[in-house]
Amino acid sequence: MVLRNGINLSFKTLTRRLVECVGPVFLSFWQVEPGISDDALTLQEEEESEDELTSTFVDPDDVNFLRSLDPKEWKEQDHYAVLGLKKLRHKATEDDIKKAYRLKVLRHHPDKRKAQGEEIRPDDDYFTCITKAWEILGNPRNRRSYDSVDKEFDDSIPTGNEHTRNNFYEVFGKAFDLNSRWSEKMPVPKLGNESTSRENVERFYSFWYNFESWREYSYLDEEEKEQGQGREERKWIEKQNKAARAKRKKEEMARIRSLVDIAYSLDPRIQKFKQEDKDRKLAVKQAKKDAARARQEEEDRRAHAAEEEMRKQKEEAEAEQKAKQDAIKAEREAQKRALKKERASLRKLAKGNDYYSVDPSEMVHHMASLEKICECLRVDELEELVTKLTLDGREAFLQAMEETERRIERERQELMESATRSCGGGSGTTGRSKKGSTPWTHEQLQLLIKAVNVFPAGTNQRWEVVANFINQHTVGDFVPRTPKEVLAKAKDLQSCDYSRNILKVAANQKAYDNFEKDQKVSVEVSATTSQRFDSPADQQGIKITPWTAIEQQLLEQALKTYPASTSERWDRIAECLPTRSKKDCMRRYKELVEMVKAKKAAQAAIAPSKSK
Repeated sequence: MVLRNGINLSFKTLTRRLVECVGPVFLSFWQVEPGISDDALTLQEEEESEDELTSTFVDPDDVNFLRSLDPKEWKEQDHYAVLGLKKLRHKATEDDIKKAYRLKVLRHHPDKRKAQGEEIRPDDDYFTCITKAWEILGNPRNRRSYDSVDKEFDDSIPTGNEHTRNNFYEVFGKAFDLNSRWSEKMPVPKLGNESTSRENVERFYSFWYNFESWREYSYLDEEEKEQGQGREERKWIEKQNKAARAKRKKEEMARIRSLVDIAYSLDPRIQKFKQEDKDRKLAVKQAKKDAARARQEEEDRRAHAAEEEMRKQKEEAEAEQKAKQDAIKAEREAQKRALKKERASLRKLAKGNDYYSVDPSEMVHHMASLEKICECLRVDELEELVTKLTLDGREAFLQAMEETERRIERERQELMESATRSCGGGSGTTGRSKKGSTPWTHEQLQLLIKAVNVFPAGTNQRWEVVANFINQHTVGDFVPRTPKEVLAKAKDLQSCDYSRNILKVAANQKAYDNFEKDQKVSVEVSATTSQRFDSPADQQGIKITPWTAIEQQLLEQALKTYPASTSERWDRIAECLPTRSKKDCMRRYKELVEMVKAKKAAQAAIAPSKSK
């Protein structure tokens, strides 16, 4: 090893390298070597082959794009695109920029193009744009100024829409990575994902809330300082440029702050951390309360244990009772379904075998009696009756009608007598009440039950109305009943063991007893309305045969027998009226609906006047 002045002079091999003169050295070389011509310079430049300079990152040469450039508008041009580095842009290294520029010079130098016969205009040649791109991108300071206002950069900020919420980490991770290129401090922390620790999340937002950006806007200066004629003018230009840069810088920092605020408000991790803090505070507060109650709880522990044991026993009893009730309910539902099935079978059998009378007047009575049978008989009785009808036919049906009528009357009499004995204090209808009032007769008890059903709870001055109803309908000599007596008797009936059965039987009997009355009222309303109103068919000139009372009764009974849920309802209703078609029945039904609506409207109009 040979040392000279501390320098190692021992070399293994010597390598010959081509050294290129650049800048002032190149000018000195040009002046010192005046014998070198332009052709020699071109040959020297071409010693570096295009293959050595061309790389995969350099865009294909676009001559049409270069020729479309205006050298005067160099400030608006894309310098990266001019050098063929549009794909890399700010990621391009200094070596990449230098190689790309050398490649453009080798391909588009005016001397080379002139040697190929191309006409060159010195004042308006696109090679000036290539040179300007090199001046901007080849200088780190100028390149930073240009990168700060790169038009390809996306300054937009994600909004808080549904897509952003569902894809938070993907959307905001991309946004923060894109803006991290402006950071003065490196490395820039990443947004992370849902599994990122709380410490890293807080460090991430702390970094971005104190973000320092190197982005500056000198490239957008409207006037250049060097263009000023004097010192004062240059000073004024610099002042205007600084004010514009400061404004843009402020807007940029506001944009970054807005990005961080939106991300912070939508970050599910932050929401989770806040909830954890809230829960922690509540836990601490609750712990203090628990500590304060610890002594009292210890004293009451045994008492609470006993109460808990009683509560469990009660819950078990309630659960057992509920299970029994559910079983009873399920059994009742099954009985209801079976009852409904047997009733449907009975109706179908009666209808299919023509058990009804041929006479229309008796047909209504038979249909009503069939409904009474369905209401009164149990499931097993209905099954027995269906079997009997299958064997004996219409005679069994008529016999069942008579037995049902006798059964209803017998049960009604028995229940009324039992209610009278139970509620009358053992003195019967001829005794006296507890307060010495006149005893209630069998007829008055029936009227009371009927009035309670006709005038339900909520009726204005209900007990005065019930008392008047009983006094008006009592036959013979009697002492008028006062509202106070009526109320006391109604309470006695409710407290009786047989009250529910009495009311139920009375309500059913009322429905059956009023059936014929309803038919008569319907016939009267129909006749009266037919005289006062014209049906749509009459207005159109269609001749319609008036409905008789028997036809009206058959129609109304058929409407009750076949409700709206019945399939092919109007076909079945028409079968019950041999003298009327399906269209006649539907038309008559619409007329009845219109009459009922007119009646309700009239009553509604009269009601306000009565209240006044």
